[in-house]
Amino acid sequence: MRISIGAIAVVAMAITNMSVALAGDPAAATSKAKTLCAACHGPDGVSMNPLWPNLAGQKEQYMAKALTDYRAGNRTDPTMAPLAKTLTDKEIEDLAAYYAGL
Repeated sequence: MRISIGAIAVVAMAITNMSVALAGDPAAATSKAKTLCAACHGPDGVSMNPLWPNLAGQKEQYMAKALTDYRAGNRTDPTMAPLAKTLTDKEIEDLAAYYAGL
């Protein structure tokens, strides 16, 4: 099977566009992370409770999808769902970038 250079270019552009679309601003999320997330997930994204996941080092795309799914009701949790409903798309992108960088 031969793959054309054009097909490779299209895939490369799609991958680049996906990463650009999810590139949040970690600095913009610092305050929100401390007030919204730190109580359960720890001040540095490392949870003290084994029932709650560590957020530090999570992949940015995974974190953004998880928060978006909580907000949309596609993923349920009695604590996370109401919190996620308060977040804008930009805040989700910023939080995802913040925790991915820890």
